[in-house]
This record gives sequence, structure tokens and C-alpha cells, in this order.
Amino acid sequence: MDNRVPPRAAGPGPRRRDRHGRGMRGPIAPPQVPLAASRAEVFADLVQDSVERLERRWPQLADIDFLVLEVPRPEGQGDQLTWGDDAVPLGGTAPAQDGRRARVVVYRRPVEIRTKGRDERAALVHEVVVEQVAELLGLTPETVDPRYGED
Repeated sequence: MDNRVPPRAAGPGPRRRDRHGRGMRGPIAPPQVPLAASRAEVFADLVQDSVERLERRWPQLADIDFLVLEVPRPEGQGDQLTWGDDAVPLGGTAPAQDGRRARVVVYRRPVEIRTKGRDERAALVHEVVVEQVAELLGLTPETVDPRYGED
């Protein structure tokens, strides 16, 4: 009886199984499960939840664009880029001009660095959104959201 393994018929091709006989593995979780959402998507959902919460009280927020960016840009031109003396901002605003809608921006990485868990992150995101909306509307944060500053 011959127990030799026959040689491969063709050259190297795509490997279909690993050496333990298991096939290619699929994703850990299906796309509809929260595990499959990236950190950026989860963060954008937190911002959207905060905006929806405020829109019930302030319907004019529908005319404002809310954006999530990774990090703020430093000020200046060319080689003279600096942050200035202030801390890294968590958000910013841009008033409406030249046919462009007003914008509120929340910076994801600075917010994530300052928080430990999802609940703390959601609270900080809401505070940032409230502060930026208040600045854009010329109101105090307490006027925009009466629960502002409460833990």
C-alpha cells in the first residue's frame, strides 16, 4: 500500500483552506449587529442622537449641517501651522454665508481621548453639540438644553 501524497497538479493557486482543514472564516458579526460598526460610525450615531434630541425643541436646527471630523486643523498657512495657546477644540461652527448652510463640527479624536466609556462619550458629545448650537444661535447653552451641565 502506497501512502505517499500525490503532487499538486497545477502551480500555486488560491489557498482554499488553512492547514487545519478549516475554510476561510467570515466576519465576526453580521453587519446589522453593533459589533460590526466602526468607531467613527458609532461616534456619528452619537452626534445624530444628540441633534435629534435638540431638534424636538429647536426645529430651526434642520437648516444646520452637522459634521464629524477626525481632528481640527491647525491655524496658519504653509510652514507656520500652529494650534495657538488654547487647548485642542472639541467642536466648531461656521455661520451660513454665500448660499452655504451653517455648520456645526464635532471633532471625534479629541472627544474620544477625553472619555473612557460610551456613556461618558455620549454625554460629552451632547455637551459639545449644545455649546456649538448655542454659539451659532447666539444663546446660552442652558437655553438650548435646560439639562446642560447636569450629570
